[in-house]
Amino acid sequence: MNFSDSEIVASILNENDFESTNEIRDADVIFINTCSIRDHAEQRVRKRLEFMQSLKKKNPLLVIGMLGCMAERLKKQLLEEEQALDLIAGPDSYRDLPRLLTEVASGNKAINTLLSIDETYADISPIRYDSNGISAFISIMRGCENYCAYCVVPYVRGKERSRDADSILSEAKVLFQNGFREVTLLGQNVNSYHWKLDGTEASFATLLKKVASLDPLLRIRFATSHPKNLSDELIQTIAEKNNICKSIHLPVQSGSTHILNHMNRGYTRDLYLERIHAIRTFLPDCAISTDIIAGFCDETEEDHQETLSLMEHVAFDYAFMFRYSERPDTLAADRYKDNVPIEIKDRRLKEIIELQQKLSFKSNKKDVGKTFEVLIEGFSKRSTEFFSGRNSQNKVVIFPITQNIPGDYVQVKINQSTSATLIGEIC
Repeated sequence: MNFSDSEIVASILNENDFESTNEIRDADVIFINTCSIRDHAEQRVRKRLEFMQSLKKKNPLLVIGMLGCMAERLKKQLLEEEQALDLIAGPDSYRDLPRLLTEVASGNKAINTLLSIDETYADISPIRYDSNGISAFISIMRGCENYCAYCVVPYVRGKERSRDADSILSEAKVLFQNGFREVTLLGQNVNSYHWKLDGTEASFATLLKKVASLDPLLRIRFATSHPKNLSDELIQTIAEKNNICKSIHLPVQSGSTHILNHMNRGYTRDLYLERIHAIRTFLPDCAISTDIIAGFCDETEEDHQETLSLMEHVAFDYAFMFRYSERPDTLAADRYKDNVPIEIKDRRLKEIIELQQKLSFKSNKKDVGKTFEVLIEGFSKRSTEFFSGRNSQNKVVIFPITQNIPGDYVQVKINQSTSATLIGEIC
């Protein structure tokens, strides 16, 4: 979401006579787009601001601004604590940036962190300033109303509001005409997407089908799904369209119903596994990834073992795994004690990571000998003698370069694998 927001900001500033630079020391204005989901992310921003302060000493006219969730959460506190900052703008205030910059030019600090009930930036064409020209993000909705106990997002991004379906289709169509071959539809919970106008309604499944129908050569991905809203209609839509990628990111967070209830996730272990069964039934070749939190409040060893057993049962292809860190102003911070010792959190996280590495390696090993359609995205990070791309299951595939170019679809036979990568050759 932050990457998509940065592209929106770039477009707004470009329309107001600013232009981007790849060299930070040449910049007159620097924005840091922030996340507040984990404390580690905020600490990284604080460190980054120390570096910005050194730049400002060399160039007193340099304007430094903070955007996004951290700006929304801490507001004026940041202006008081971080002397390098001149400007604060929340996720719904990007249109106000030109005015805020004018305020700073007048010698004042500037801030706008008002949340909106209708802002979607639907009429803004994002500038793909750091794109490979092949893959792009399209934001289809903003905000969240799930209020998971550990999560700060609803408080810093506001209520859910869906973007006009026609504007999404138009953006995807223009991207395809400009050579892009893959789009990822983004939302805090894409399953909640709902657009209604003049008696016409569109669910996320309906929107997904419409985007996929633009052209069979346009691949569609999406993130992120919430288990309690993952419908059979959506799963069947993915099965029906070959260009909707067979990959679903379905955060579980914990394998224990006790902890899931404590987290206010809105589903049980059994319901999550039932959704997994539905995916396996209609999409037997679908890759499933997830998010897992180790050491949430009151998590017992039995709860932890249930998470490990669920991981083995589902056999996730990939996972994002974190140690729980309390976020201020969340339900958990207000009502629960962060009572799992740090050393136990670390041990449990280590066990989760080690298990997932085994599961990922096993998943990739099963692909050896298979042939996949791969969209070439560019050169491998390690060698310009190899191309890199992803298959429908969102797995990275490396293979020797040929006369093909980025943006081409190729058939690649997999010869070997690691826990993170498939390695093959065009056949």
